[in-house]
Amino acid sequence: MLQNLLSDTVYLVDNVEPIVKWLSIGIVAALVVAGIILFLVNRDAASSYAKWAVFGFFIYALVIGILMVVLEIIKHYSVDYATENWLDREAILSYILVPLLVLFAVVLASTLAVFASKKLLPSVFKPTCIVCGVLSLAALIAAAVFIGIYFATSIEDGGYYDGGYGEVNQIVLYISAAVLIVLAIILAFVCDKGKKGFDTRSISYAAVCIAMSFALSYIKLFEMPQGGSVTLASLLPLMIYSYMFGTKKGVFAGFIYGILQALQDPWIIHPAQFLLDYPIAFCFIGLAGMFANVKALEKLPQVKFTLGAIVACVFRYVAHVLSGVFAFSAYALDNGFDSAWVYSLAYNSFVFVDIIIVLVAGALVFSSKAFNKQIDTYRLAK
Repeated sequence: MLQNLLSDTVYLVDNVEPIVKWLSIGIVAALVVAGIILFLVNRDAASSYAKWAVFGFFIYALVIGILMVVLEIIKHYSVDYATENWLDREAILSYILVPLLVLFAVVLASTLAVFASKKLLPSVFKPTCIVCGVLSLAALIAAAVFIGIYFATSIEDGGYYDGGYGEVNQIVLYISAAVLIVLAIILAFVCDKGKKGFDTRSISYAAVCIAMSFALSYIKLFEMPQGGSVTLASLLPLMIYSYMFGTKKGVFAGFIYGILQALQDPWIIHPAQFLLDYPIAFCFIGLAGMFANVKALEKLPQVKFTLGAIVACVFRYVAHVLSGVFAFSAYALDNGFDSAWVYSLAYNSFVFVDIIIVLVAGALVFSSKAFNKQIDTYRLAK
């Protein structure tokens, strides 16, 4: 009886997902067509319409995203309970997701505490920084220990790392992750000369944009078999945030979003692979604003956004490809590929389909004079 009920729940969720997907595509198409018609009739009215249309759709996406999160939780746990396959999910939850959530919460609370002390109680600012730094470091070490325990007990002892078939190259994975982290930090600082740190406004907008991107990521046009999906412009809010507040803040917001992506649909077999496929890959999305202050393109915001988005996408692709080559080469063999490089390059090309959708949406958004005027008030003040 219970198993039938759970099966019906999964069936219901599976049928809701395509309805939400096509409904969202239909709404976007209707908004675009209406905008084009209005642009041809009255350009001033079209500019105002674009601003409100984008705002309205993001609110819709946020609501739909929350709904899809709930449905996904129901689906996953219904399937697990019905098949009595709890072990892997409980291990991932206990040793990876919960420590990462705690780390995220500690860092966020520490950031807010440091900011509040600087503004409200300057006399305790330094002690607050020390305490928050120690707590964040402790949370990071604890998360690393739990993740290490999980991989030592659940994966490494299972022979995946040394079985000889599609063996994971741990050393190169760690080197790749370290190099890309350093590269992301260097590029973030080189492309953003602003000295202004996080303030209430930038933190608030970061939270909103991360939430919007996370919500949009649940509107999936199609999913890849071993992780990854093409979504309905889910990265656009993060890229707009980077364009508004600079690449340093953008990379940080992308890093946080990458962790949330790991919580949404974890496909993890190694700590360095986790870094490459989630925080590192998405922190590069924060480079989308790298051309925002190029004076030669001041009257071409669509071009500035497009160039930055393409660079961000290429670096994300590199992170995924390295993960595929050195962590998932077994899948290349399973699919008849002699070269893990060829398989990974082909498999991860879904990234470019995803970015094309973002570029089209971004071009429409940045064609609005009212939108650009609003964006520039934050961009020029950073």
